[in-house]
Amino acid sequence: MKNLLAIAAACTLMAGELAAEEFPSKTIEVITHAGNGGGTDVTTRMMMIRARRELGTDMVVVNKRGGGGATAMDHYLTQEADGHSILTFTIGHSATVALGKTEMSLDDVRPIARGTDDPQILMTRCGVYDDAQAFVAAQKDEPLTYGTTHLGGIDDVSAFMFARRGDLATPKIVPFEGGGELATQLVAGAVDVAVLNLAEAGSQIEAGDVCPMVVLAPERMSGLPDVSTAQELGIDANFSTVRGFVVHADTPDDVASKIEGALLNAMNHTVYQGFLTSVGLDASSVAGADVWGSQLTSMQSDMDAALRELGFIE
Repeated sequence: MKNLLAIAAACTLMAGELAAEEFPSKTIEVITHAGNGGGTDVTTRMMMIRARRELGTDMVVVNKRGGGGATAMDHYLTQEADGHSILTFTIGHSATVALGKTEMSLDDVRPIARGTDDPQILMTRCGVYDDAQAFVAAQKDEPLTYGTTHLGGIDDVSAFMFARRGDLATPKIVPFEGGGELATQLVAGAVDVAVLNLAEAGSQIEAGDVCPMVVLAPERMSGLPDVSTAQELGIDANFSTVRGFVVHADTPDDVASKIEGALLNAMNHTVYQGFLTSVGLDASSVAGADVWGSQLTSMQSDMDAALRELGFIE
């Protein structure tokens, strides 16, 4: 019996090694829920610049928009668990899982690597408020209109929780399809506030049209050293748009390990690091499967709790 078990274990090990040696054997698809030019789409494409070299094969983005990530997640469940498809997973996906809008659960995927840990930022048109204190004071009695991407995700959770924990008027939420459109509509005056990441409004900030008011993070961002955090304003609201990569839970271990190593090498390269710097982030955004896996579990738990507190989940 012991010999049979040893033989079985050896066969399993050899099969995994063979799978890794043969992988990749074709183009790798990286599936995202974002449209072209959004923060998730850009992060994915920047990762792929060097990852395709590390893996020795072509990589393409497959955009599956709709349902706050549900379309992308449900599509991913139909793909083979051979490593030739990767899913870009964000905190917005955690919201969609919590709301039961997808067939996917965290048990269906295994973490590979994190690409960004990007704080949510509340932005306004420049010149409307003198500073963060004036911005907060304006919401004490009258609600402002907040623009978000989709509903029941990290953006409107961030807006609602900032208001609730700051004892502010409940914001009016107007959803948009993507960060680029939202930034444009903020400048046009369609909303008072936009919940965005730094990269999504970079050009408008540089042009002096959009001004970041509050960063929803414990510490100030290196790219926005003069912008106050919610913590500094006495509001306990810390939310980030976390973007990373996962594969099917039953992807062979050696294949998953090979993908992890390739993605980490790619994102620790100067090309990707330069991208992080350009959006106000740093090397700490990049993390391997262990750190990313722990964060996936905790952010799913936090999202469940926030959505219940806000009444999105009974």
